[in-house]
Amino acid sequence: MKTTDAVADYLTWFEVHGYSKGTLRARRYYLASFLCFLDEREVFDVESISPSVLDSYQRHLYHQKKANGLPLSFRTQAQRLIPVKGLFAWLARTGELPYDLSISVALPKVEHRVPEAVLSIEEVEAILAGPDTTTSLGLRDRAILEVFYSTAIRRAELLHLRVADVDHARRTVFVRQGKGSRDRFVPIGERACHWVQRYLDEVRPELERGRAHPALFLSVTGGGIAPDVMSRLVSAYIQAAVPAKKGSCHLFRHTAATLMLDAGADVRHIAEMLGHQKLETTMTYTRVSMVKLQEVHARCHPAEQPRGTGRR
Repeated sequence: MKTTDAVADYLTWFEVHGYSKGTLRARRYYLASFLCFLDEREVFDVESISPSVLDSYQRHLYHQKKANGLPLSFRTQAQRLIPVKGLFAWLARTGELPYDLSISVALPKVEHRVPEAVLSIEEVEAILAGPDTTTSLGLRDRAILEVFYSTAIRRAELLHLRVADVDHARRTVFVRQGKGSRDRFVPIGERACHWVQRYLDEVRPELERGRAHPALFLSVTGGGIAPDVMSRLVSAYIQAAVPAKKGSCHLFRHTAATLMLDAGADVRHIAEMLGHQKLETTMTYTRVSMVKLQEVHARCHPAEQPRGTGRR
């Protein structure tokens, strides 16, 4: 069986079983890289692949460099290996191969990273004040920033919002087909609702230009906003207000989660709001939420007590 046919059949299986477009896109991309690796070594048939070929591919990823000259992180290496292991497990399960060739491929240990940048409340307010709300696009941009901060939704989730998805009476936002193709409701604050309503009343009819586009936030041409355009837009406001902080749309997600945990929110509620299926994913934010840890440190560490010998 040709490796290209095997990959195509494997991706079709994912499509038939209802996996999200994002999952399919990622798997297709990573498996295309694997096929290129095989083509360069003139390995065109599944039957010609051996465990040593897979081991060679893992070493290839380890030595691969990004455009900036840095090696791939262990997390990225694992992301590229998982679809390959999935392919061979599927081929064994369907009888195309007598056994799973990738069973000996051990995924690299993934480092547990925390968000490098988190904004303070004062920094967020400075960013939100950045758009010139006397202009149509400035008012739209203020509404976008407010929604990102208030709801902590992902960039793709915001871009897919429809007008009816914001319930101003109940103060909720309906996120349809979020990560993992899961729908959910998230709360939205009064201030964000105010700016969204102003945008709907004063700006959106002008941008729509008589076209019935379903997206809540529209571009200057009356269509939806492209993902890369959204990232540049948000990044520009962040850089203008807080030059020392790097990031874009996801920075608001990190910030909202961390600040809410600092204020005493239960991590399970944050997980539900963020749309995390696993609580461990949300626990990342507890590592950057320092307020409670600092309180415990001040209360319990011997050097911080009045009787401490180091205090003068």
